[in-house]
Amino acid sequence: MNQARDKSMYKYFIAVFLCCSVFTPLCRGALLTPESAVQLALKNNYDITVAYTNAQTARIQNAPGNAGMLPSISMTGSDLFEPANGSKQLLAGGSTSRASNAHYNTVSAGLALDWTLFDGGRMFLTKQKLTMLESLGAIQFKNSVQQTVYDVITAYYSIVQQKQMLASINEVIAYNNERVLILQTSFNAGLVPKTALLQAQIDLNVYRENALVQSTVISTAKRTLLQLLGGNTDTAFDIIDSIPFEYAPDKTQLIKSVYAHNTMLQAAQKQLDISGLSLRDAQSRRLPNVTLSGGYFFNQTNNEVSTTRMNRSWGPQIGGAITIPLYQAGSVSRQIAVAQLQVQSDSVAVENVKRTLTLDMDNALMSFENQQALFDIEQKNELLAKENLDIELQRLRFGQSTSLDMHQAEESYAASQTRLITIRYNRKVAETKLRQLLAELEQ
Repeated sequence: MNQARDKSMYKYFIAVFLCCSVFTPLCRGALLTPESAVQLALKNNYDITVAYTNAQTARIQNAPGNAGMLPSISMTGSDLFEPANGSKQLLAGGSTSRASNAHYNTVSAGLALDWTLFDGGRMFLTKQKLTMLESLGAIQFKNSVQQTVYDVITAYYSIVQQKQMLASINEVIAYNNERVLILQTSFNAGLVPKTALLQAQIDLNVYRENALVQSTVISTAKRTLLQLLGGNTDTAFDIIDSIPFEYAPDKTQLIKSVYAHNTMLQAAQKQLDISGLSLRDAQSRRLPNVTLSGGYFFNQTNNEVSTTRMNRSWGPQIGGAITIPLYQAGSVSRQIAVAQLQVQSDSVAVENVKRTLTLDMDNALMSFENQQALFDIEQKNELLAKENLDIELQRLRFGQSTSLDMHQAEESYAASQTRLITIRYNRKVAETKLRQLLAELEQ
């Protein structure tokens, strides 16, 4: 099951980058959709690039040779030449042998093989650990993708939210303009005091100021998104003007699904598996090591002052060695104790991630449901406030309402619009959080 999940993780890993490799950059003034924003982020985001590099590094290191399972083969050669040496030798019979300008030369070459046949099983444990590290790298990459997509989606729809806020302010400004024109006409006709006209003009100016401030908020939100996309923060672009909503989670399957698919939990479980292998590795250090060595050698020595002027030998050689650890000053016991503590710590970490996931899932689901209920209420409330504002405007035209009544209707409508826009955004954030916990983003 773990191997199948690791393969699917690797396919996900490859699919993301194949998709990103063909995506075109953001052009100045272009319409940026949520999908294209996500693709740009996956291609250019710094955290994604780092996670990709780490995952690729772990994949490259997962090799039998890196685990010590393969032999090492080397070729050596040397030549030692000593020209014009003086030599004096005392022979067994008591006579003396002298030589000058004697030459000495030793030539050697060889091909050597060293192979660890048994090391307590550590080489196999190391290979398993490398495989798990590769899987962990792919999981961490996917987690980075999920977090980046979450950040991009929330940042993108934050801009949509702020644009909708600006549109709401401009709509109220249009009502204020009507109010000022009506009161200007009424004032000229001597039907209303000047204070009513002045207050209407003040209210209009305040909303115009709000519109300018809101434009600045939008510009800041766009720069935040561009930073996530890894692009120039001065690039101009446009976005969609609505927040789509079609998500309907299956509450009965949420906890089961989050335990099966959440990348944070998968990473914690994989780390626990790696710690278990490290413990077995430490325990295996009490077992003997068996090594095999062999090769082919050639050696020739020329010595003009020796009784043997030339000595030449060549041929294969083979040998072996066994090392049995008897006493290591307690280092193995300490390594085992530390590895056991790490396993315990990682076991606690897995349980903590599960508890955190359950809490996050409950909070996200509660927020999702609450925002949906609030949306249903506020959508009706916004229609009522709009109808009330239209009625007050008509009554103001016919002199049946005061400027203060119109002002209160405008404030009520603006507040309802703000609440509705905020609820739409919060509902989208809750949806995105649920999908992130379930590792469903960018699928």
